[in-house]
Amino acid sequence: MSQLLNLRMRFLSLNADVQVRWKSMSRAQRLSGYALAVLALYLAPWWPKIPGIGWLVNTPGTQFSTVLNDQVIIFVLVALGLNVVVGLAGLLDLGYVGFYAVGAYVVGVLTSQHASLPWIVALPVAVVVSMLVGVILGTPTLRLRGDYLAIVTLGFGEIIRISAKNLDWLGASRGISDIGKPPSIGPLKFGVLDPKPYYWLGLTLVFLVVFCLYRLEESRVGRAWTAIREDEDAAELMGVNTFKFKLWAFAIGAAVGGLAGAHYAGKVGFISPDNFPLQLSILFLAAVVLGGSGNMTGAILGGVMVAWLPERFRNFTDKRVLVFGIALVLVMVFRPEGLLPRRVRTKSPMKSASDGQEVAQ
Repeated sequence: MSQLLNLRMRFLSLNADVQVRWKSMSRAQRLSGYALAVLALYLAPWWPKIPGIGWLVNTPGTQFSTVLNDQVIIFVLVALGLNVVVGLAGLLDLGYVGFYAVGAYVVGVLTSQHASLPWIVALPVAVVVSMLVGVILGTPTLRLRGDYLAIVTLGFGEIIRISAKNLDWLGASRGISDIGKPPSIGPLKFGVLDPKPYYWLGLTLVFLVVFCLYRLEESRVGRAWTAIREDEDAAELMGVNTFKFKLWAFAIGAAVGGLAGAHYAGKVGFISPDNFPLQLSILFLAAVVLGGSGNMTGAILGGVMVAWLPERFRNFTDKRVLVFGIALVLVMVFRPEGLLPRRVRTKSPMKSASDGQEVAQ
């Protein structure tokens, strides 16, 4: 036990040292680092061919590009959306897969034989419909807290799945096939054989979501979410309209989940209720907790780990779930607050007072 504690202390010390060095860099150096990171991410499909790291990232039995889009990008998008609800606003949502399913089914209905609309037209409709579903669900339920809210959201996820399984116009248990694909962009062709264009499209969506959520997190809306997460009663006493901002979090989180579902449906071309089980909601929540609840970078890292680790250990066949579980347990032992916990802001009293007045408005 003492050895585990020593290893954890060394890891924490190394992490702190990296953060200090990063903060000591100039603005130009940081921007250069960000640009190189973005370029490296767009070149990720070729990582397995790089000597030295290919053996580490390679996914046996499955093309690495396919894993990047079908699992990693989807989990990252979903983790970003769920992090708004769970990490920033402190609302426990166990049925987030329902919003993911709504986005996928909206695209499926609008781009298949039902309406035959282009995917690019169905995408924003899926996002808006998912957001509206979040508002409809949140309006009567967000006055609940803790376990009661978790139970309601759990039921919502199952209601969406069972409804899709029993409604004929949603394909029932047969599902929806012949779903439209994204339009070609120059030399990029969104076909069946090459998954790289889907990955690049999904990565662009991730960057867009990160930019929007970062702006929200740094605004008075983000500060209101932080106040609600830390102490909802105290936030309400300070004049924060807790219900309004919780509804904001639910709606925005639902929109990002719908976006992920729309991207998934456009890639696979076929969806059915079996694609959206309860276990998927648990994995989505595990990604946020593993990466660091309340930290966008942590949510991204958690999504990558939860999606990539099972594929990396596919050679273990039936035991790969056990290996995946052991890896998660080890992370929780060494980093119980997540791989990248949320930042703790420190402000002067005058600045904190002005922020409190701004949030209350």
